This record gives sequence, C-alpha cells and structure tokens, in this order.
Amino acid sequence: MSEVHLARRARLRERCAAAGSEAVLVSRPANVRYLTGRAVPGAVLLLGADGRDTLLSPPGAVPGAEPPGATGGLHCLALSGHVWGRAADPAAAAAELAAEAGAGVLAVEEHDLTVARHRALAAAAPRLRLADLDRAVEQQRLVKDAEELAALRIAAEITDHALGELLESILVGRTERHLALELERRLTDHGAEGPAFPTCVATGGNSGLAGHRPTDRRVAEGDFLTVCLGAVYRGYRCRIGRTFVVGPAPADWQVELYELVFAAQRAGREALVPGAEYRRVDRAARHRLAAAGYGETLEPYTGRGVGLEIGEDPQLSPAAMGKLDACVPVTVEPGVHLPGRGGVRIDDTLVVRPQADGGPELLTITTKELLAL
Repeated sequence: MSEVHLARRARLRERCAAAGSEAVLVSRPANVRYLTGRAVPGAVLLLGADGRDTLLSPPGAVPGAEPPGATGGLHCLALSGHVWGRAADPAAAAAELAAEAGAGVLAVEEHDLTVARHRALAAAAPRLRLADLDRAVEQQRLVKDAEELAALRIAAEITDHALGELLESILVGRTERHLALELERRLTDHGAEGPAFPTCVATGGNSGLAGHRPTDRRVAEGDFLTVCLGAVYRGYRCRIGRTFVVGPAPADWQVELYELVFAAQRAGREALVPGAEYRRVDRAARHRLAAAGYGETLEPYTGRGVGLEIGEDPQLSPAAMGKLDACVPVTVEPGVHLPGRGGVRIDDTLVVRPQADGGPELLTITTKELLAL
C-alpha cells in the first residue's frame, strides 16, 4: 500500500501547490491515516516545501525514527525535546520544520484545529502564513479504491455475522446493555478491530428515541427491538441497522410503521446512482415519511458517507450540495421514532455503482424482512 499512499500525498501536494501553499499540515487522524497508512496516536503529517513527507508524533508514540524506505517515503520522528529541540506539540514542531525548509505559506486543516493549537502554530513559526486547507483531504477520500472497498466488504460481512448469531439466541429477559456488549464481542471474535461506533440496542419504548444508548431495560414480548452496529476492519467502518419484533407476531401498527420505513429506505437505495444530487437521494427517502405525517420527527440526514469514519462526506440531507460519484460508499438510514411507543430504523451500507454495473452494491445483507423473534 506504500505506493498508494505516496500517490495520495502527491495528489494533495499538487492541489495545494496550485492554490499557492508551499507546505501542508494534516492533523485530522483519519486524514493522516488515509495519506500514510499509519494510525499513530496524536501524529500529524507535514508535506514539506523541500519535498519531504514527515510524520511527527508525540514522545513515545513511535519507537525511534525510521528510514524513509520503511514507511513509504515518510520520515517518522518521535519527538522529544532533547533529541529534536522542538515543541512538544507535533503540529507546532511541523510548523517549525516547514519554516526552516523555506516555506512561506502552510496550509492547515482549520476545521480540525482548536484556537489554542492555531495560536501555537503561529507562535512556533511567526513568519509563516497559515492558509486554510479546508476539506481537501476529505474530498480526496470520497471515491474509494479497490483496497478500501475490499476492507469495507469484510467489515460488512463481519457485522452481518455478528447480528445473525445474536438473532439465533434467546432474547427475552436480557438487557439492552448485555445485548450490545455481546454484539461487540462477536464483532471482535469474527476479526474486527472493534465496533465502528457505540452499538445501539433499543427495546420497546426506547426504540422510539433516536440515538438511544443501551440501558438495563430487559427485552419483553411485544417489543420492537432495534439494533444498530458496525465493524472496523483495517480502519474502515460500515453500518447496519435493523428492527425486529419480539414475540409470536407483530401488532398491526408495528407492521404498518415498518412497511412505511422499508419503502422509504428502498426509495433511497434506488436513488443511489452516479450523478445523483445528494439532496435528491435524501428527498427520495424523506418524502415518503413526511407524506405520512412524520416529517417533524425525522433526523437531519437520511444517509452519510462511510470509510475511515462513520459520517464522513457525503451527507445526504435536504440542504446538501454535490453529486454522487461511482465507488462512493454511503449509508441509507431513514427511521421513524415515536417516543414512549417505539420506532423503526433500517440502515444499510452500499457502494454507488452505475446501473450498467447492476446499480448500487449492497454490502450489508442481513434480511430486511420484519422478523418475529
């Protein structure tokens, strides 16, 4: 993968040079990993004016400096005052290096920097002008390559396995918290690095709360059971959400609500074609739920990008600007939440594909049938 990361950094360097930035400082962890292939806590990446790419980390994060050839062209420094004589903050040390190499303009990720860190950069290299890199790396991350998509497929397969095994177990009487912990254990048992986000298990009236965190409420017959989880594999994250009914058969109102959300989710999935506007995909799913009177209860988006992060670009929302490209993985995740009564979520991770290639590729394949468990 080192050649892939070299190419990614070269693309970013060219883009920033065209905008007048002689050096680039990348501080957002997911962006650092995307450009280097390394997940070093607290590390920042400097694309220097001298053509050197340097990964700087806090003391102890990298056990000694490594030669460039060992890390795909990166010079990895484990910062410590007596060795390098630089600021303890890797970002401030990177600004010093950029200035010493002759850079006059340093592009930084202003959306990732705190005010205090921005001031530290200015203090470390007062003659260096700071420019906003904006979300250039996030935009570069939108379209995934074959290796990234392969990791996402495995993450989705792990997630499907974990959820499928849970559904085969006895659920009545167990707590939401216990079920969430079991799901996360099953993810790691199947090879995940961990959960992609905090696992949600919501039962009964709790399923009517968006963003519910598991409690000690026990599963009872007649409950809606909503589960949202995802695995991390090689840094890449997916998401699945399913709603079931506990007991011999669902009530009429549960069937009606489920069928409505299922229709909305299917409409959103079918709208995932290259060239489709983000907001039109959102509208495809949102319109059905709003027309049924649930418009005021809906979340601000019906889908999000996934990859090294859950909820990365693009955002599928009413005001989102932009159009989908092929090989962009996204979620389609509409839901209706009725506080105190119950709710339905159906979330899938898919990859945008042209219709000539069969349309969107569904990565999370657990059944969307309303099962009575």
